[in-house]
Amino acid sequence: MKPVLPGNIVSNPRLDTWVRVGHTGRLIVRSGKVELGQGISVALRQIACDGLGVTPAQLVLEAGNTRCSPNELYTSGSQSIEQGGAALRCACLEARLLFMRAAAEYLLVPIGTLTLQAGVFGSTATTRTTDYWALAPRVDLAVEILGDDHDIAILAQTPEPVVGVSLQRTDLPAKLSGAAFIQDLVLPGMLHARVIRAADSRATLVHSDIEALKALTGVAAVVRSGNFVAILGEDEATLVRALARAAGLLTWQACARLGAQQETEQALLAAPCLTSQAYLHGHAGVAVTRHLGRYSRPYIAHASIGPSCALAQVTAGHLTVWSHSQGPHLLRDQIALALARDKATVDVIHVDGAGCYGHNGADDVAFDAALIATLSGRSVRVQWMREDELTAAPFGAASLVQIDAGIDETGHVSDWNVDVWTHTHNMRPGWGEGVNLLGAWAMESPLAEPQALDVPLPNGGGLRNAISLYDFPLQCVTHHLIRTSPVRVSALRSLGAYANVFAIESFMDELAMKAGVDPVVFRLRHLTDPRARQLIEEVARMACWTEAQQLAQGVGMGIGFSRYKNQGAYCAVVARVRVEEKIVVEKIWATVDAGRVVNPDGLLNQIEGGIIQSMSWTLKEQVTWTSSGISSSTWDTYPVVMFDEIPEVEVKLIDRPELASLGGGEAAAGPTAAALANAVAHAIGVRPRHLPMTPDRLTALIMAD
Repeated sequence: MKPVLPGNIVSNPRLDTWVRVGHTGRLIVRSGKVELGQGISVALRQIACDGLGVTPAQLVLEAGNTRCSPNELYTSGSQSIEQGGAALRCACLEARLLFMRAAAEYLLVPIGTLTLQAGVFGSTATTRTTDYWALAPRVDLAVEILGDDHDIAILAQTPEPVVGVSLQRTDLPAKLSGAAFIQDLVLPGMLHARVIRAADSRATLVHSDIEALKALTGVAAVVRSGNFVAILGEDEATLVRALARAAGLLTWQACARLGAQQETEQALLAAPCLTSQAYLHGHAGVAVTRHLGRYSRPYIAHASIGPSCALAQVTAGHLTVWSHSQGPHLLRDQIALALARDKATVDVIHVDGAGCYGHNGADDVAFDAALIATLSGRSVRVQWMREDELTAAPFGAASLVQIDAGIDETGHVSDWNVDVWTHTHNMRPGWGEGVNLLGAWAMESPLAEPQALDVPLPNGGGLRNAISLYDFPLQCVTHHLIRTSPVRVSALRSLGAYANVFAIESFMDELAMKAGVDPVVFRLRHLTDPRARQLIEEVARMACWTEAQQLAQGVGMGIGFSRYKNQGAYCAVVARVRVEEKIVVEKIWATVDAGRVVNPDGLLNQIEGGIIQSMSWTLKEQVTWTSSGISSSTWDTYPVVMFDEIPEVEVKLIDRPELASLGGGEAAAGPTAAALANAVAHAIGVRPRHLPMTPDRLTALIMAD
């Protein structure tokens, strides 16, 4: 039987795409999964080390370079370990097997007697040794990966496996010294550039004084193509000062579809939509009581601390772009399409950015740089301003979730019906038809904005995690896809799972109250999955859940749970809050089951970071606008959680080394939102269903109660 190969091996079958023998005792492995601050470069190196039988010091990882790296599409969806790691492991084992065969032939010993330690092949049948570098001339890596497992038994485990150890991150020293980010990259003879955009990034330019722009102090050149205008200069600080004056020399007309902002629930229900039944399973029981609830999340910004940046240069007709994109190969193809170039004349090289949570401004600023370099003929560095990052980058789509369920006479759910109103949650470059790049829509001969398409189940976009993991007799999910949006939307960390899990887990608490059952007991009553049950029971034990009813007035505890995409990592969260003039989060506990843990410290960082970001979304974050543009364009108008608001966070990992590794980067977002909302409801006795849970919203809830 032909072995089943990882999907990314099928699409990138050549072994030398993944593995090469370098000089001075180094092996080079390549990946299409890039470092976005999540520490994935360390975990992938660990997987490769065990696959090849070498130490971390002997391994070099090259990732996200269209000149040489495999095309693994996007680094997204918590799939870097599940998909990228599986593919890299397969490739490394294949290379190891080829070298073992060569070593056995060279040493004149049976292959079954070979040993491997730190890249050195020995044998129990001889005292002679050899290594990868000596054998390199004997081994052809320009072959297709077969994945044959008939010799896998001889691939003895590495004596000291690296997977499962909290290997130190090698990228942090340079980042802490301010020398490792794309913002720090310098090209010889480059100019700095700033794109001038309105508060509505899709506004039409109705008047411009180009000569006045050129005359500004610090401006060496001006580039214009249709609604796209950029100024270039030798000195960045002087150019930024000119930018403030340059904005006054342009007049814009806002996009008609922006309009005045409405409440999320009202706006989504009023919007035209395409309705379809996305899921139907089982048969309804007999309900003795029914309950219905509606929950919403607003449009949310990525709010990356470091604004997006890119560099570009054209040399001998070849365009090279340096970007912190999540999908370098797809970005390359989109840039080539937008600029009417052969994609063989374009390369995108990934350089680390200052954090990424989905489709932020990285791809757009990369196209800005590519267009400016093409039109000016100069090497350029384009840095977005804070206002660009909070107004021009795509937002996470708003969602409205309605749940209608019945409870039978035994206190169990008899039927479960979910309706989701939302936009697409993915408009990344390369997704669907056309070009998804802001600058390409503004050029003199603009490319049309493509039609919105969402990600289908089982992964789902707006419907991600809309199918509950609980064992209900009947589950029905209806999708109301809203194709148009007043603001630009695309992928934001966890996509629709954040809103859907928030709604499902809030509703479970409401049903538990209706049934007169403790929320933890009510969940366990509807769960047979042993891994899910263990996580909920363990987080309840960690948080001393049985003492929740003894808390002081105004203090509450809440729980939230999900399995990301119903096939990724499991995560359960308990939050304790104190409600005063605002919500004070006192402590958060979490348990996580991501199968085999590659790097414990890396996974802990991902869960802790996801908890804090979800806390910020849930308590504070919301994009606002007027008919003239986005008004939440600064930290004052788009507040995020502050350092002094961060609670103690305690996370326990349930390692399962016998099982496949699961992606955990987005697992905590939904459970955290639900845990916080349930804790607030427990503390003050009223139910917050619409996010964010700001003091004004809570006051209105209490007054209306």
